[in-house]
Amino acid sequence: MAIRRARHASAASASSGLSSPRPFTQMAAERLLSRVAGVAPVPGNAVDLLRDGAENYPAWLDAIAAATDEIDFENYIIRNDATGRLFADALGARARAGVRVRLLYDWLGCLTTPRRFWRELRLNGVEVRCFNRPRLDSPLGWFSRNHRKTLRADGVGFVAGLCVGDVWSGADGVDPWRDTGVRLRGPVVAALACAFEGSWTHAGGAVAATTAATTAAPGPAGSVAVRVIDSRPATMGLYRFDQLIAGIARRTLWLTDAYFVGTTSYVKALCDAARDGVDVRLLVPGASDIPVAKALSRAGYRPLLEAGCRVFEWNGPMLHAKTAVADGRWARIGSSNLNLASWMGNWELDVAIENEGFAGQLAAMFERDLQDATEIVLDLGRIRAPDRTRPSLPWRRGSPGRLAAGAIGLGSTVRAAITNHRALGPAEARVTGVGGAILLVVAITLVAVPQVLTIPLAVVATWLAVTLLIRAWRLRR
Repeated sequence: MAIRRARHASAASASSGLSSPRPFTQMAAERLLSRVAGVAPVPGNAVDLLRDGAENYPAWLDAIAAATDEIDFENYIIRNDATGRLFADALGARARAGVRVRLLYDWLGCLTTPRRFWRELRLNGVEVRCFNRPRLDSPLGWFSRNHRKTLRADGVGFVAGLCVGDVWSGADGVDPWRDTGVRLRGPVVAALACAFEGSWTHAGGAVAATTAATTAAPGPAGSVAVRVIDSRPATMGLYRFDQLIAGIARRTLWLTDAYFVGTTSYVKALCDAARDGVDVRLLVPGASDIPVAKALSRAGYRPLLEAGCRVFEWNGPMLHAKTAVADGRWARIGSSNLNLASWMGNWELDVAIENEGFAGQLAAMFERDLQDATEIVLDLGRIRAPDRTRPSLPWRRGSPGRLAAGAIGLGSTVRAAITNHRALGPAEARVTGVGGAILLVVAITLVAVPQVLTIPLAVVATWLAVTLLIRAWRLRR
């Protein structure tokens, strides 16, 4: 693929409105969405769109400070920095005041957060659980992570793509990461409570005691219908939901994603929509905190661009939002990225909102983001190096599921190069070269020092064998 960068000037605004479909068509679409997502929409809610840490964090802290009964908080990353300690102090203060406070963090996401951080929270009365530590009897189980970012404080709920750390708040004068969240009020908050109970129980091994605040659904607070898509490993509800939205979109489908590594079937769904006249746009980071993710994303640009999709790279420090808006009618915000790690491997949570007013707000936010983005277009030249004006991002540890999704993307490109079942371009040269280098190193190692690979394989095989035998014995009992 030969492509060049073209500065995005003014994106042609597509209509965010959608003419009212025939009643049968609307009913069929709603039934399909409910079936593939595994949940029906909950009516009667108020939804507020929140941009970046500047709007999300103050709203979270205000809700925590106002809580009188229960606070449930789960997040993939909670750092021991100024922002993390601010939230720790707020949660500890409410726990000391008699509010039941439960905090669930992910073992891998918080691997660098010191134990004293959690110990101080527990001393203040906060119930703290760690999600999915590695276990000897589950060798590959630790690949499944809790990637959710949710907060419930009494009758107010929040769903976002933001973790807790200074990079989202813009501490020390550094530009904050770009991210998006929502505040929810109304009956749908009960669905958030139910989703939290599932992940909390999974992390603790015992059913948590419920209270009236947990089981009671708040009364109506607005007129917006919201679905809470409670994704768990291998359920693929959100994957089917995203594909269905791509299939039924009639005018626009605008996507923002931090770690885009689309599957062949999902990319084809986007391409088919674009060929059918849908305005398909994808906004991804121009600079990523996980370098391999950017290379894999770029390797997938070619089929999208050839089909008429428009791809943009964000010019800011890091784009971490995960949103979608279609036809000015359907919107999705949450923790899930457009890759197999989120679709199949992790515990994720997203909200799908069916409301023209809210979808219009999200579409307007997307268009504002494009004003600080660079469009990627097909050209006879080669892809240029990244802008040197873009800030470099510190590398951070990614989810093993995300790394697995990257490995699948790498394998797909290598397979295409070997079988020639689809055309490759210069943008995929780096990924193809990495695959060839890995295979060459493996081949040389097998010939020169076979024990380097055979001994670890024997150890892993023994470990898996013992694990299966123990599991079989336990199941039989």
